[in-house]
Amino acid sequence: MREVTTLDRIRMQIQWNRLLSVVEEQAQALVRTAFSTSAREAGDISAGAFDTSGRMLAQAVTGTPGHVNAMAASVKSFLAKYPLEMMEEGDVFFTNDPWLGTGHLNDFTAVTPTFRGGRIVALFAATTHVADIGGRGFGPDGRQVYEEGLNIPILPLAKRGEFNALVLEIVRANVRNPVEVEGDLYSLAACNEVGGRRLVGMMDEFGLDDLEDLSRYIIDTSHEGMLTEIRALPHGTYRNAMRIDGYERELDLVAAVTIDDTGLSVSFDGTSPVSSYGINVPITYTEAYASFGARCVIGSRIPNNAGSLAAIRVTAPEGSILNAPPPCAVTARHVIGQMLPDVMLGCLGQVIPDQVPAEGTSCLWNPVFLGGHGMTGDDLQSGPTFAMNTFHAGGTGARPGKDGLDATAFPSGVRNTPIEVNETIAPLVFWRKEYREDSGGAGTYRGGTGQIMEVGYAGDRAFAINTMFDRVIHPPRGRNGGQPGQVGRIYLKSGAAEFKGKGRQTIPRGEHLVLEMPGGGGLGDPLDRDPERVAEDVRNGFVSVERARADYGVILDLRRRLDRVRTRNERNARRARDH
Repeated sequence: MREVTTLDRIRMQIQWNRLLSVVEEQAQALVRTAFSTSAREAGDISAGAFDTSGRMLAQAVTGTPGHVNAMAASVKSFLAKYPLEMMEEGDVFFTNDPWLGTGHLNDFTAVTPTFRGGRIVALFAATTHVADIGGRGFGPDGRQVYEEGLNIPILPLAKRGEFNALVLEIVRANVRNPVEVEGDLYSLAACNEVGGRRLVGMMDEFGLDDLEDLSRYIIDTSHEGMLTEIRALPHGTYRNAMRIDGYERELDLVAAVTIDDTGLSVSFDGTSPVSSYGINVPITYTEAYASFGARCVIGSRIPNNAGSLAAIRVTAPEGSILNAPPPCAVTARHVIGQMLPDVMLGCLGQVIPDQVPAEGTSCLWNPVFLGGHGMTGDDLQSGPTFAMNTFHAGGTGARPGKDGLDATAFPSGVRNTPIEVNETIAPLVFWRKEYREDSGGAGTYRGGTGQIMEVGYAGDRAFAINTMFDRVIHPPRGRNGGQPGQVGRIYLKSGAAEFKGKGRQTIPRGEHLVLEMPGGGGLGDPLDRDPERVAEDVRNGFVSVERARADYGVILDLRRRLDRVRTRNERNARRARDH
């Protein structure tokens, strides 16, 4: 192999940047052609390009870490069943197997070979979350994966350009939203085709016969870049634990992060065992979010691919809730898995304390609303059958030098689903959607504010909700003297019932459901917050007059103006009491 020159490296860097544009166009093609609101509105997808060994070369910025990083491992499972020599032009392979894909049955991953000059030069993969996959519906109540819906092993979705009509018929017969789900499968195939066409055009433009040199450059450069950043950190082992709500019992997530010259190793020894319900996490999803948590503060500017991911090694004991084997129920694996970046940041905060945010809501508050026969126990008034998955979020933790983000999904990165869209696909009315006052934890930098939603049936009927929420018992913790955010609540507006954080529950006829989402933890001593910013928070409805005084020592008059002298005296007196 000839020596790589400076000009070669410049040329390959340009090609690398071009490949990143290709996969972003691939992702946008999926979003724009998707049928389900989860993909079209929330962006709950992933897209990427892989070399012929199944190593991820580039991922789209659009998408979620859980999909992207789990998908990065799944392509090799496709190649194990269908080696390159078995693939033909026009083939598309797919699966929603939780242990071969991205962790639960609602996610389909599709892999497509890209041909140039009669031979395979790359593979494109994409994942999307579909609205429904049958079974109990998207919720945590399953006891085994067999109850949770239709499980498709790795199979051809299309062969030589012809879609597998039999498989599509089976899918349609087993889901509550057949048009949406089938449409999303076509979207997966279409976006991979777009990526393949753009890659071939790029190779033609640069005169590339294959991607071998570019693949080696991307992976080696990324791996070395990550190792350089990791080696610059103090070596040692750093530990953190987080207690979360769980389902039938509370759970402990326990992590040890070891930093040395070989990279970063993460062990989840000591974590709670598997649950009897569908909140268990396959190891691929654990690897995905643990590595993402590390990359939030280490090597964040290095593109995400097989090289950069290889510098982070993740293990969890089999039988723990973070390495659940089949046939464990896993539908709501995101509730636990999305907590892992906060667990990781708690470890890394001991190494780089000035770069780590406080804990946030972390897991999505994505209620699944259901209606129709058998869903509510009120069958005479059951109404039309529907299953609607809507994505929403509480506040994130306060960040170094900045407040937390309000009503923003971290770490998943999906967007809040517009309520106007939700109301077009289900007979529900969203009566209220607003920020939740006082939900963000007090600090020098305030935790992000949660939100309040109020939902009711458009007519006089009952409906059901699958709740998959955490932070209802245990709040997001503050950091460096910051206070915790508020826990979430789910209840009937009439006050007739308080709902659990997990499980299927019924909203009776004539009732409205209220969701109060958690706020993020604060960062730093609240008494060090600029009083002008506290006054602004009060004017914006993020902080009440009462909490401004109690938490920040800031007194405002009835017109919510800042009284500087009284504020200074109150703050000084409070400091004296504290000391």
